[in-house]
Amino acid sequence: MQTLAVIIPSEMNVVFRVDSSSQMGVGHLMRCLTLADELEKQNHNATFICRKLKGNLIKSIEHRVLILPADKDFQSDDLYLSWLGATQEQDAKQTIQVIHDNADLLIVDSYALDEVWHKQLKPHAKKIMVIDDLADREFDCDVLLNQNLGSQKEDYQGKVLSDCELLLGCDYALLRPEFSELRKQVKEKRKGTKEIKNILISMGGSDKNNVTYDILQQLNNDFNVVVVLGGASQHKKMIKEYVKDKSVKVKVIVNADNMAELMLKADLAIGAGGTTSLERCCLGLPTLLYVLSVNQRVIAENLENLGAVITVRNLQDNLRTMLNDFKLWHEMSDKGQSICDGTGASKVLSKLCQT
Repeated sequence: MQTLAVIIPSEMNVVFRVDSSSQMGVGHLMRCLTLADELEKQNHNATFICRKLKGNLIKSIEHRVLILPADKDFQSDDLYLSWLGATQEQDAKQTIQVIHDNADLLIVDSYALDEVWHKQLKPHAKKIMVIDDLADREFDCDVLLNQNLGSQKEDYQGKVLSDCELLLGCDYALLRPEFSELRKQVKEKRKGTKEIKNILISMGGSDKNNVTYDILQQLNNDFNVVVVLGGASQHKKMIKEYVKDKSVKVKVIVNADNMAELMLKADLAIGAGGTTSLERCCLGLPTLLYVLSVNQRVIAENLENLGAVITVRNLQDNLRTMLNDFKLWHEMSDKGQSICDGTGASKVLSKLCQT
């Protein structure tokens, strides 16, 4: 077994290059914040480099932030470059201007950045770590993390350096500590559930297509419904106005700071893929899953093949299936709990601390 060649000093300067926006959502930023919090618990310093994109959540970052300017005129036919708001060369140049050559570890979480960007940043950081989901490009980094179910070494064959340390699978999922803490209550809570009364709807940080609204239109007043919207959602006001006049019992929360608690209280989730899927698995919450972007497709397929979620094809049919088959509900809850234990951030840091 290869040992990770990253020697972490007692006080390390870690720089995160990550963005959030109404286009890309907030998942990349949230998992980096989770790792940054874990690093700071152990007396390391975290700095974020973020581009000021439309719908960003830069103000929610409680660590030091260096801001890259947005170019409102930038356009690209490449989806991920359009999310980035710059070419790789432009982004690398701007990042180099602010990084000040003092990074012990540079952590990069962006689908738009590959080995071209990594090579330009190498002289400005002692080590580079990439957080990835897609395995669709080449990387020049020392550590690569793919926390998704089903990720494996073969996915990165010929795409990483021979001495790159691969951290793969849900064991390394970057979930906030409250998920592993509340997990202690999960077995008893789910075992005592006899019917689906409480539904949690969470369609990601931006929900740019307003899928939340479509879902609410299909629910009746048999349920207590909690809707969680991200700060990047462009539809917050519209959703709040809509539920005011509905007979269905709906509570709308923007930027929930107790997501683990909300998941524990819920009997069923209707939600998007991504990291949130692993949060629901950790707390044994059966889910009707929507695939809202290309990068969520493989995650959804793997979770469905294992029996932890049902991918939504017709919401009312899928909901009826859950209501009429409570054995299926319990099987989904048990399977989810077996997939992710919520301690991934501490495991990643432990790996980084190996010498």
